[in-house]
Amino acid sequence: MTIFLAVPKQSKLILNTLPKPFFALAPMDDVTDTVFRQVVHTNAPADLYFTEFVNVDGLQSPGRPKLLKKLRFAATEGPLIAQLWGLIPENFEKTASEIADGTFARELGLPSGINFKGVDLNMGCPAKSEVKNGTCSALMNNRPLAHEIIKATKRGAGKMPVSVKTRLGWSEIDYSWHEFLLGHNLDMLTIHGRTRREMSKVPAHWDAIGEIVKIRDKIAKDTLIIGNGDILTKQQGRKLAKEYDLDGIMIGRGLFENPFCLSEDGPRKWENYDVIGKIKLFREHVELFADTWREGERPLHTLNKFCKVYISGFDGAKEMREKLMNCQTITELYQHLQQ
Repeated sequence: MTIFLAVPKQSKLILNTLPKPFFALAPMDDVTDTVFRQVVHTNAPADLYFTEFVNVDGLQSPGRPKLLKKLRFAATEGPLIAQLWGLIPENFEKTASEIADGTFARELGLPSGINFKGVDLNMGCPAKSEVKNGTCSALMNNRPLAHEIIKATKRGAGKMPVSVKTRLGWSEIDYSWHEFLLGHNLDMLTIHGRTRREMSKVPAHWDAIGEIVKIRDKIAKDTLIIGNGDILTKQQGRKLAKEYDLDGIMIGRGLFENPFCLSEDGPRKWENYDVIGKIKLFREHVELFADTWREGERPLHTLNKFCKVYISGFDGAKEMREKLMNCQTITELYQHLQQ
């Protein structure tokens, strides 16, 4: 095992203010955009948020304007960390520097003093396209490049926290990968409790996440560990955090079963929502979507996955979803919701 400690420890800043355990909203591509994060923050707020993953090589190219939508956020959102992925270390350094000094916040038109709270590196996404390009979870098999990416990002981020989100291993659980990452003196490490091969086809291995906590305690005691996988309620998350001595819990797909799962009374609150209440919530989501993406930056069909969240659990829900998901314009969607 090789331990790299060449870069001094960064200031944790916002991370020092989080409760234990804290609850984070997982980064999900084409899901956790600024609209969805605002909806979550209004109804059942998390303690920490992450953007969708955005490609640094694209950000440092003429295609930058098209990618800014993935970094867009509102001043009213909770603490937000930018999640990055890519291949070229120099682009990670430049992007992290522009996040830390507020360049991106200014480009996004945010008020003075409003900025991201950290930089997170995606080293866990199992998608075939990213893996084929040698990025995300493929970096488990290219540790020299992963090392250069982490070093470059920390140089660019300065005092801003730098973290990594990853999985248990490539084809099997591989603790040497987590030892390698922890040797970089990260501010935070998020572990999705499955290997790349397992995708999301098996239950998360929380016992393995607990073993990584033990490794952390030996070689990087200041690094916060977040567990992720199959969490549906805050109570379930607290239980696992206590059992495995975790600093935080990340919830993702649980929000698709209950948009209030980050609240203390999430299960009961959602069960008590009637048809009118659910439709009203979806309409509010649609209105915020229309107001945010006025130039068509996001296609209307991206709302379909959220339709399944709100329009469910009552007689006629399936038929209503089919009508709503076949709408071609926001106006048509509004008309169906009004009916």
